[in-house]
Amino acid sequence: MSNKITIAIDGFSSTGKSTIARELAKELGYIYVDTGAMYRAVTLYVMRHLFVTESNFDEEAILRHLPFINLRFVFDEKLGYGEIYLNKENVEKEIRLMEVSNNVSKVATVSKVREMLVKQQQEMGKDKGVVMDGRDIGTVVFPDADLKLFMTASTQTRAERRFKELRERGEKVEFDEVLKNVKDRDYMDSTREDSPLIKAEDAIEIDNSNMSLQEQFDKILKLARQKINAAQRG
Repeated sequence: MSNKITIAIDGFSSTGKSTIARELAKELGYIYVDTGAMYRAVTLYVMRHLFVTESNFDEEAILRHLPFINLRFVFDEKLGYGEIYLNKENVEKEIRLMEVSNNVSKVATVSKVREMLVKQQQEMGKDKGVVMDGRDIGTVVFPDADLKLFMTASTQTRAERRFKELRERGEKVEFDEVLKNVKDRDYMDSTREDSPLIKAEDAIEIDNSNMSLQEQFDKILKLARQKINAAQRG
């Protein structure tokens, strides 16, 4: 019997989900899937086609184009994890731009977009041995995940982290703009009708407002090892 498990990490934006999930997968030798990157890549595609702008949101056009959106993760040995490709183009850097962040929650409210991506995510994790992070992994994608975590932190802390990250990448953003983006995304993610961001009943909540990355990693790795050992015994 395989002792590999499914690990679902959900939570608010800028809680460091992806960083922790990526490092955890590397440590365990598991597949890492950044579902947020998938939604961002779809958002980038529809932005390039001007289906989503500040004054326009053309859901019909988005739905028409879904068959033309091909997403896949390509493993990079130097990085130790896969980067997202949109129609054979590496868009990992472009999807992290503030402009994409401002639109991704809107695109994620489209039920057909979620339906398409959830199917792909379930296929990626069907054989277990996967660490997947996002907004609805423990509630919708893998409701039977062996380990479910829910990451949170104060709004101010998350905005400060995001601001620092964007500035280090060379983006000219103001802190107030980043803070507004974090608050807006929280609202849209939590109130959308289809698969809203909620903590699964059996998820372990981790508030990392005052935790270092190492402290978070050590705590989560310990939880994962406990579940893996239990699976091995069972």
